[in-house]
Parts: sequence; structure tokens; C-alpha cells
Amino acid sequence: MKLPDLTELALRNLRESVLRNSLTTIGISVGVASLVAMLSLGIGLQQLASRRLMKSGLFDTVVVTSRRDLRNFNREEERNGPAPGESRILDEPTRLEIEHLPNVVEAYPDIRFITELRYEDKPHLTMVAALPPSAQTNDAFEAVQGHFFSSDVAPEAILQKAFAEELLGKTPKAGVDETSVAELAAPLLGKELTMRYAQREAASIGPSKSANDNSTAPADQSLAGAAYSVVSREQKLKIVGVADLDPESMRGPTRARVFLPLKLAESLHVMQPTDLREVSRAAGDEPVYSSVSVRVKSPSQIQTVEDTVKKMGFNAFSILDASKSIQQFFKVLDVFLGIFGSLALAVAFIGIVNTLVMAILERRREIGIMKAIGASDGDVKRLFFAEAGAMGILGGIVGVALGWAIGQVINLGTNIYLKSQSFPPEHFWSVPWWLVAFAVVFSFFVSLAAGLYPAGRAARLDPVQALRYE
Repeated sequence: MKLPDLTELALRNLRESVLRNSLTTIGISVGVASLVAMLSLGIGLQQLASRRLMKSGLFDTVVVTSRRDLRNFNREEERNGPAPGESRILDEPTRLEIEHLPNVVEAYPDIRFITELRYEDKPHLTMVAALPPSAQTNDAFEAVQGHFFSSDVAPEAILQKAFAEELLGKTPKAGVDETSVAELAAPLLGKELTMRYAQREAASIGPSKSANDNSTAPADQSLAGAAYSVVSREQKLKIVGVADLDPESMRGPTRARVFLPLKLAESLHVMQPTDLREVSRAAGDEPVYSSVSVRVKSPSQIQTVEDTVKKMGFNAFSILDASKSIQQFFKVLDVFLGIFGSLALAVAFIGIVNTLVMAILERRREIGIMKAIGASDGDVKRLFFAEAGAMGILGGIVGVALGWAIGQVINLGTNIYLKSQSFPPEHFWSVPWWLVAFAVVFSFFVSLAAGLYPAGRAARLDPVQALRYE
């Protein structure tokens, strides 16, 4: 039997039992829609997590530390790299060398220190960190009250919400509604903070007043055996923003609550722990950093940059190293969602078998006539396979459309709820083109599998007995 004849005969048979075949096709559509909806949810959640990590500025970042810092030294690095005492120092020339590596966008030092900030003559001890201009794209600053730094050298500060509450004396209490960022920012924006810090100066300079100093400098505090002095300084800072989210939530106990422009922080020459460890370095040498954050052009280049940095004699760590377990979790989630989504398709599988078995009983004389005029067992099998495949393809296409519609409705409803809770909208559902193709092809092959038994049974009919059937 030729393919055009086979197709025409299969479609004619499907049209003769429109109601039953339509119900079977709807069953397939519901099964495919369930499968597509479940997998789309898993894919959408994974993409949401990836977007959040990308916006956090961590997903495309490699943190570089010196092997001299024993806190970041482990046995694997002891076997594969130089000993801590023989390792290179992470200083400014090294930072520039890393910044010029292929696929690197920028490499900026991690400048952070614990210091005293005075607001309305009240002292507050906290961690201060420096931010590069690129941090403006961080999702923590999307809904910042106020604005980001006006320039990378402006004497300005952005406060984290918890520190803003501390300045205003608003301690969160159980059972009391949390104070909004807007309410905290209103009395703080434009106000002035006085930061007192320890500045590293060459020993020959003496207690002169620095360019960034807004107060008289006390006497030098020389370190025994060191080639520099530590001088107490003050810096006036204007509060320009209050951030709700914590841009350093992954740093644990070392996260900062006040942020300064990077160039301003560098110009202050604040005393760092690395200055105490590297006392043998000559006065006036380039600053030594505890760590350097390296932004890479694409997450796919993370491993290459990590390997290059390790060959230079430094430790390298990225969020991708820690996210391997997260990726494994999403893979397991996708498997389980696919299994649960396929249960409805299993019910549709049984419906196809039932429909085609009933078709055999109704068309026994037709099958007998086909065989009597020369149709082979293979022709009969192909006819039933064509009918099952047609229902599978049609059901798959309708199911994909239905699954997409379900996802859009749920996504819309979720965003309405998020808006009512003052959260920004998100996109939780994603139907990539490969999922569409997979769903239709999978539905087609499931339908063919469902047609195996009915097709074999129809092919085994004796034409003489089939012609006698009433």
C-alpha cells in the first residue's frame, strides 16, 4: 500500500469515529500538557536561579586569594602548588596582570575593614566595604532608596537596611511589622557620617594631613620592625542610598553594612590585615590585597580563568564550584517533574490501546475485505500505526499549546500575588524550542507504542473469519 493511500485511509477511519478519537486525542493532549507544564516549571526555576546569581555579581566572578593566607589553604593546593611561604603576593601589579588575562572584564581588590562611624555624635562600629562602578547592576541595588554613587571617588555611602535601622535606633521586634526601606531612607538620605579609620603611611611622611583628611591627624603610631606608620584619620561621608537586599549575603560573618566607592576607598589607604602580615615590604610599595574579585565575560569561561590563576600560584574560587550541588538538585527535580508529568500520558497510552482495539472489533469485515483483495499483514499494521501516530502528533501539538497556556496563567497569577506583597515580578515558566520538539516526538512514539498490540491483533485476523463477522 502506497503512503498517500495509507494516509488517506487512516484519516478517513479517524473521521468516522470523531467523538471517540477526539476524546482519545484530548487524553493525549492532557498528558503532553502535564509533561510540558512540569518540565517548563523546572526549567523556569533553574533559569530564575541563574538570573539571580548573574545579577548578584557572583555567578560570573572568580575570587582570587594568596596562598600566603593560610585560612584559604587546603591539602589539595598543598599538593598541587607552592608552599605558602614561597607563594606570590597579591599586590597591585599582580591585580593588573590578572585583569589583562583573556576573557577577564575587570579585576578589583576586596577592600573591607571594621571601623567606627559616627552619626549625630553617636559611635557605631561596623564593617565597611568598597564597591566598583559595575556593582550598580547588582540586583541588591535595583530597588535602592536614593541612588548609587555619583562617581567612583565621591565621598558618599550606601547603607544596608540593618545598619540604617541601627542608626535610627529601630530594633526589629517580634510581632511588629518590619520597617520599610523607604521609611528608613527618608530621614537618612543627605545626612552625614563621620568615618574614623587607620591610615597606612610611609614612616618618613610623618603626621601630615592627607588629601582625604577632614580633621587634624593625631601623632603617628609606628609599628616595630615596619617601614610605615599608622595614622588616625577622619572622612566625611554623605548618605546617598539605603539598600533593602544584602549585596554580600553570601559572605557570612565578613559581610559589610556600609559601602563606599572603590576609588575613594583606595585613596584613603586604610590599614588592612595584609599590611600587618607583609611587614617586610618596603614603605611606599604597592598595596597588598587579601583577595581580588575577577569578573569574567561569560560563566562558560569561569573554569578557564580559574585554571590560569591557579597556574600563576594563587587560590581561585567561584560560585560555580559551590553551585554544583544546586545544578544536581535541579537535574533530580527535572527527572521527578518529568515522571509525574508522564503519569497523565500513561493514562492516554491506555486510552489509545482501548480506542484501537474497539476499532478492530468494529472493522473486522473491512479488514477481511482488505486482506481478500491483496493487503498484506504489514499493510494492516501500518494502517493502525498511522492512525495511532496521527492521534499522537495532533495530541502532542495541542498538548504543547495547552501546557504553555497553563504556564502563562500560573505565572500571571503568581506575579499578581507577588505584586500584592510588594515583590518585583518574576518569570517562573520557560518553554524552550527543544522541549516543544521533544514533547511532540515523545507523544508520537508513545502513540506508536500504544498501537503495537492493536496493530498486531488486526494483522493476525483470518480474512475468512473476518468476512463472516457480523
